[in-house]
Amino acid sequence: MKTYEDTVEEILEIPRFSAKNKPEHTRELLRRLGQPQNDFKIIHVAGSNGKGSVCAFIDSILRSAGKRVGLFTSPHLSYIEERFRVDGQPCERECFVRAAQAVQRAVDSMMQQGMPHPSFFEYVFATGMLIFAEYQAEYVVLETGLGGRLDATNIIERPLLTVITSISLEHTELLGDTIAKIAAEKAGIIRPGVPIVYDASLPEADRVIADCARQQACMAYPVFPDKVKILLITAKKIAFSYDCGYDGTVTKFEIPFAAPYQAQNAAIALQAVNCIAQSEKIPHTAIRQGLAEVRWQGRMQLVRPDVYFDGAHNPDGIVRFLEAAGQISRTPAVLLFAMVKEKDYMRAAEDLLQKGDWEKIIITSVPGNRGADCHMLAEVFERTAHKNKQTVKITEIEQVEEAYAYALSAKKPGQILFCAGSLYLIGALERIAGGME
Repeated sequence: MKTYEDTVEEILEIPRFSAKNKPEHTRELLRRLGQPQNDFKIIHVAGSNGKGSVCAFIDSILRSAGKRVGLFTSPHLSYIEERFRVDGQPCERECFVRAAQAVQRAVDSMMQQGMPHPSFFEYVFATGMLIFAEYQAEYVVLETGLGGRLDATNIIERPLLTVITSISLEHTELLGDTIAKIAAEKAGIIRPGVPIVYDASLPEADRVIADCARQQACMAYPVFPDKVKILLITAKKIAFSYDCGYDGTVTKFEIPFAAPYQAQNAAIALQAVNCIAQSEKIPHTAIRQGLAEVRWQGRMQLVRPDVYFDGAHNPDGIVRFLEAAGQISRTPAVLLFAMVKEKDYMRAAEDLLQKGDWEKIIITSVPGNRGADCHMLAEVFERTAHKNKQTVKITEIEQVEEAYAYALSAKKPGQILFCAGSLYLIGALERIAGGME
C-alpha cells in the first residue's frame, strides 16, 4: 500500500499532464467505481462566491439534526483530506489512501483502453465519493469546482436540492464575459423537478436562473438581499433576520462571523434547509444550532486578537472583503496580500487602494508556481498608489513566513492586520499560524 505522502504527491502532479474532460469521461470513471454517488442524498452547490461558506452552513445544520454528512469542498487550505469531511472532520488518511488507490486502478484500466487521464478535479471528486461511501454518509453537500454545466460534479442526476450562490465575473475566458452567461453556466446544475435555491442579488443572474428553473419545472426559491437584515455585528458574531417571503415569518439567527456578506450566505443555506426540513425531519432547533456553531476557515477568520484571514480572490470577493474590513476596523489597518497570476491583480490593487483604509501593505507570494510575481505585484500597487496620490507604505517580502512575521511586528497594539488575496495564501498562513475557534 502506498504511503499517504506518495499518494498526495502523485495526485498533486496530475495537473501537469491532464486536461479537462467531458462529463461522459467522469461518468465512466464513476461507473467503474460502482456508482458510489448514487448512494447519497446530495445537495449540489454552485456559484462564484460563497459556495464554501454555504456548504459549511448546510453541513453544520444537517449534523446538528443528527445526520451523517459528507462535505466535499475545494481547495484545501493545508492538507488534501480537508476536501473530504465527514461529520465535520477531515477523513482519516488511511481512508483517503484506500480511496485514491481504488481510483487509480480504475484510471489505469481506462487508460489501457485508450481513454485520457482524469483531470485533477475529476480524480479528487471520484476519491471523495468513495470516501463518503466507506463512511456510509447519508447526505453529501457537494461544491462544484469551476462553473456548473460542464463541471465534473454535474454527473449527479437526481440531487435532493440544488443551490447557486452569488454570481460575479470570474474565469471569463471559460464561463463567458457577462453575468448572464456565467449564471447560465452555473444554472447547468439545475435538474428537472429538483428545487433550486439561489442568490437573487443581481437582476441579470436572477432572470437567467429563474428562466432555467421554469424550463426544468423546478420550484425556485430566490434569496433577495433586502430580505436579510443585520441586527448586530461584532468582531466575533452577526445577528440577522431573514424574511422568507412566503408566510410572513421573520426569524432571528446568529452566526460566528464578522463579515456582513456571511449573513446572505447563511440566509441561502437557511432557505435551502427550509426546502427539505419537513421531508428530512430537520427541526428548527437544529437549524438555529447549526448556524450558530458552524466553523469555516479562511473567511474573515479571527486567528488571534486583531488578526483576520480572508480568502478574497476575485473582484467581487475583494469588494465584500473591504466591506467587512470597514466594519471591523475603524482606523487604518495593515494588509498582507498575495494573488495567483491568473486573477485580475490590477483591478484588485485599484479596489484595495481606493476603497480600503491602509497604513501599510505587505506584498508576498502564493507558494508554488501559481502565484503572481511578488515584485511585479508590488510594482502594480506602487503605481496605483502613486496615481491615486496615496502615501500608504508598501513593502515587498517574497517568503510568506517572513512576510507574516513582519506584518505582525509592523502593526501597532490594537491595530488590525488583514491577510487576504488567495485561499492558497490562507492555506500557507494556516500552516504557519494555525487558527483559533
